[in-house]
Amino acid sequence: MNVDDTVTSIKNMEIRGAGRIARAAADAIGTMVRSKTWNNLEAMKKDVLDAKAKLIASRPTAVSLLNGVQFVLKGLNNCKSVEEAKELLTKNSDDFIKASNEAVERIGVIGSRRIKDGATIMTHCNSSAALECIKAAHRSGKKVKVYATESRPWRQGILTVNELAKEGIDVTLIIDAAVRSVMKRTDIVIVGSDTITSNGAVINKIGTSQLALAANEARVPFIVCGETYKISPQTLFGDMVTIEERDISEIIRKGEVPESVKVFNPVFDSTPAKYIDGIVTELGIVSPGSVYEIMIKQFGDMEFK
Repeated sequence: MNVDDTVTSIKNMEIRGAGRIARAAADAIGTMVRSKTWNNLEAMKKDVLDAKAKLIASRPTAVSLLNGVQFVLKGLNNCKSVEEAKELLTKNSDDFIKASNEAVERIGVIGSRRIKDGATIMTHCNSSAALECIKAAHRSGKKVKVYATESRPWRQGILTVNELAKEGIDVTLIIDAAVRSVMKRTDIVIVGSDTITSNGAVINKIGTSQLALAANEARVPFIVCGETYKISPQTLFGDMVTIEERDISEIIRKGEVPESVKVFNPVFDSTPAKYIDGIVTELGIVSPGSVYEIMIKQFGDMEFK
């Protein structure tokens, strides 16, 4: 898709999940660069930076989107011609998409080793990385059972249960309010992430933090899955993660409540590092306290603006 179509699809939740969003953004820039002609490098840079701004604004909480776009644009300022810039950005786009897909597969293999045969797993929303761990465990011959939250208001849990059921996995859909009741039957919680901060806290689909609290109370391991490009370098320098709020029409119908009633519809919440037992990345399972070291290793030579 082109940039504008990608932006619309992200805003309308047609493209969901931090990894999918990042890959879509990288692909949109790659598609633009391949298909468009420019007379000079400055005009090209302007269009590319405009596309960057549009894509990032479509989902401000997903640092994966920002890091993906930054990866694609890396080296642009050193280019001396339009052709050199087109070749660079096209390669960067292809490389990011390939690395992102490989990272999910690698996370699945690593994370599956934390799942015991006969385990009951709880998951939330619709995370490619988290589900890959579950599917990899199942494919290895382990018998697992999954509780998947409905994940209101967009009900991404429907996508999750359909995906797992297609694999032949025993899966039960539960309402979000049943998390604490079902936690006593759960052996491990595995969720995804939209953003991982410098102090190891995780920003993810609203409701993730209540799973973490319930898991902590029940002494159930709480595992987060996230590609390293979901780590936010901006948080190292004091920037706060923007928690996106969406339209109240997702929660109530017009005229259903008096106009004086306020509605709060945040898309994400923050889970403190102290409730997270491990973060599964393509580099391995790390503690929340190790995020800073990965951040420096992965992004130390990149410019973030």
